[in-house]
Amino acid sequence: MQELNARRPRTLVASLATIAILSSAILCSIASAQQAATVRIRGTIETVDGNMLGIKTREGSDVKVRMTDNVAVFAVVKTALSEIKEGSYIGVTGMPEPDGSQRAIAVHIFPENQRGAAEGFRPWDARANSTMTNATVAETVKGTDGQNILLKYKDGEKKIVVPPDTPIVTFVASDKSEVKPGAKLIIFGAAKKEDGSLEAGRVNVGRDGVTPPM
Repeated sequence: MQELNARRPRTLVASLATIAILSSAILCSIASAQQAATVRIRGTIETVDGNMLGIKTREGSDVKVRMTDNVAVFAVVKTALSEIKEGSYIGVTGMPEPDGSQRAIAVHIFPENQRGAAEGFRPWDARANSTMTNATVAETVKGTDGQNILLKYKDGEKKIVVPPDTPIVTFVASDKSEVKPGAKLIIFGAAKKEDGSLEAGRVNVGRDGVTPPM
């Protein structure tokens, strides 16, 4: 009897450990599913029917995206390199260089109320092997190949070279008047619903013919 009683605590501990492992696995699966449930969309608006957008993607497919009733619309507006100053919070779409730096293929400037958005360095899908760095400008100096920018984020820093012909844009808070056929747009995270439909709480639309370059 004493031996049986001695086994019970060990059995209970083992059972609790198993439950904890299973719970952790389930939570990880849920988190993974939530991360996989968003779609990045680049393309041209073809139709606008109320809150429903018909979009021809850059890959050539046709998709429908419903804007939420409280959708945030931002105009993507062409701007100048001189607008990038020390302390600016920017996003750089880049390509890796052999020395570990990044060569910018597009730069977007965040408005102040979006400082800290998606901060960090990560792979991106603008083109093969491209990256995205969202960070604060710590230093900017003119170099032989363009502007040399040092970006700092919470986990590190990146040296960026911005060639003179790099597209530079900024986000400007706007409204649904920007959302019209023929305009180019990027939706960073359209939510994929259980029925397969897509819904967006934010759309970014090129103003005056601008194609969002990021």
